[in-house]
Amino acid sequence: MPYARAALLTAGALLLTACSATDASDAADTPKTAVTLDNCGHTVRVDSPPKRAVSLNQGTTEIMLSLGLADRMVGTATWTDPVPKGLEKANAEVARLADNAPSYERVLETEPDFVAASFVSTLGKGGVATREQFEKLGVPTYVSPSDCAGKDNSGDGDGARKQPLGIDAVYGEVRDLAAVFGVEDRGEKLIASLKQRMTKATSGLDASGTTLLYWFANSDSPYMAGCCGAPGIITRSLGAKNVFDDTHEEWPQINWETVADRDPDVLVIGDLTRKSQTAESAAKKIAFLESDPVTRNMDAVRHKRYVLLSGQAMNPTIRTVEGVEKVAAALRAFGLAK
Repeated sequence: MPYARAALLTAGALLLTACSATDASDAADTPKTAVTLDNCGHTVRVDSPPKRAVSLNQGTTEIMLSLGLADRMVGTATWTDPVPKGLEKANAEVARLADNAPSYERVLETEPDFVAASFVSTLGKGGVATREQFEKLGVPTYVSPSDCAGKDNSGDGDGARKQPLGIDAVYGEVRDLAAVFGVEDRGEKLIASLKQRMTKATSGLDASGTTLLYWFANSDSPYMAGCCGAPGIITRSLGAKNVFDDTHEEWPQINWETVADRDPDVLVIGDLTRKSQTAESAAKKIAFLESDPVTRNMDAVRHKRYVLLSGQAMNPTIRTVEGVEKVAAALRAFGLAK
């Protein structure tokens, strides 16, 4: 088969690339010792810092860019938002393989020596490829621990949380990737900055008694946040309450009648630039809310208590901290936080 022959040729190229990368590895801040990680049920061994990494989701991409690793990356994919301010130049240096999920063949064309993803569904059955497919070619893989720790991804949809996610899982991903690339000091500096921002955003704030709803996408059958993913980190850090904290599903699809019945004080709205669902942008979401007969009389809609977040801030990424900052600032402005 043509594909099988292409895969064998690519495998040979990968081996040559790995040898070349090892011979050329002379960066002062990248030790040549192997790194072994226990990652989402897989043992990952990286013999030397990657030189040709591919990130298959925006969340992992932004961590790598924040660690100053653009020159070690040969591809990114699956974007929902513009890159954060300060990372535009670095991001422009890395090829975007696809706005959404690339094909397995497209990833192999880059001759990667490390492949990372934010979600089990990306590196798994039905995704870009399984981890085993890459590993058979000698390419180590990594999945964000926040998508597997205390989470069941075996069913349909976006999985369900057995226990609430904590921000430490995000910090753990930063540490893991920093170790893989031999830039541990940069990782600790990034974590310290994120912690400082969290403390500043929540200092003296008490939003107990305030109810929130998180709408990610789709107006026909909307995806709302359950109790325990990244929106849970935001909600708990502020002392507020998610009106759908009675479901452990990550992003259950909930009808508008139920949403209106819960009548949250504040609507946290995903402002996405992708085009794979209905009502991706915040503008389209708000237009729907203010015109639909079921939603237009909700308290938050009548008083325009909206908080706009990037999709990445609503996923477990380093930008979840951005979500905490923006929701905290909005609750203060709305007079809903003590």
